[in-house]
Amino acid sequence: MSEHGLTVGRAWVFGDDIDTDVLAPGLYMKSPLEELASHCLETVDPQFAANVRAGDVIFAGNNFGMGSSREQAAEALKHLGVTAVVARSFAGIFYRNAINLGLPAVTCAQTDLIHNGDQIVIDLDNGEIHNRTTGATLACEAIPVHLAALIRDGGLVAHLEKRFARQRAEGSAS
Repeated sequence: MSEHGLTVGRAWVFGDDIDTDVLAPGLYMKSPLEELASHCLETVDPQFAANVRAGDVIFAGNNFGMGSSREQAAEALKHLGVTAVVARSFAGIFYRNAINLGLPAVTCAQTDLIHNGDQIVIDLDNGEIHNRTTGATLACEAIPVHLAALIRDGGLVAHLEKRFARQRAEGSAS
């Protein structure tokens, strides 16, 4: 859920090395997105896909999204309503896939201070995570301005469509 430009949701906490095979299991890769997403993280938390709600946020340790380059890993999370992934570090390809799909991937060294179920507010503009449950405020790495614009537009495709429409409008106005 968004509240005055902030991401607000419930925390789901996972450890290190969550790989893309756990996020988008290979057995379901040829299935429709709904089926694939229903198996997201099931080997780590069998209840995740059934209980995650729109607006929830994933917190994890190091190397989130390691493994294959499958874009469906980030796509499954977004389909389930996850509004951001916060980790101590990300696998590069997952990070880029998430951003390209409009899913914020936020790097934060203090993810261990968040617990399952905590109510979280992520302020991407100021690089802060507020834990409403404990009152703690955590500093996180700011997402570069150009990538934040891409996320706000809904991902790479939507961002490019908006840019090209603006260029066409400027060209026809001359």
